[in-house]
Amino acid sequence: MLEKVLPHAMLKAKPNLVSRIRTFKRDWAIIYDILSGKDNRDFES
Repeated sequence: MLEKVLPHAMLKAKPNLVSRIRTFKRDWAIIYDILSGKDNRDFES
């Protein structure tokens, strides 16, 4: 689909999506750890 819209842009949809999914998973793991209380000794009062 991306090639139909931008035929000469040389963009590949799959590598971009895989990269975004990998980044999302990494960021979500960090947020999950913070919210679940794992390794949050710095937040104790």
